[in-house]
Amino acid sequence: MSESNEEIRYILKFYYKQGKNVTQAAKKNCDVYGPNAVSVRVAQFWFKRFQSGNFDTKDARRSGRPVTDKIDAVFEKVEQDRHISSYDVAGELGIDHKTVLAHLEKAGYTKKLDIWVLAS
Repeated sequence: MSESNEEIRYILKFYYKQGKNVTQAAKKNCDVYGPNAVSVRVAQFWFKRFQSGNFDTKDARRSGRPVTDKIDAVFEKVEQDRHISSYDVAGELGIDHKTVLAHLEKAGYTKKLDIWVLAS
């Protein structure tokens, strides 16, 4: 049974409000959802967060630029010039060339005779 992290956090919040201790809450989750559902350390983090008055179970936003901003630009560069190298795309967009290759491969692009083509 695969539960999302947010669902597990709701259950931890329930146990916190019931007055259970961290170890009990983690053990009860693992008894129902499997041994890797939640660790005691993760349960401690969430209990501490609930204790401070923050009952939001969603992940906090992370700082930094999202990678998705550059994905469309990568495909646009390849569509404009099928002969462009991954190094050139990376240099123009200011990202690592391995990131460019990973996104192109994931989308089904491959380099044949120095031309980017969609694999069939």
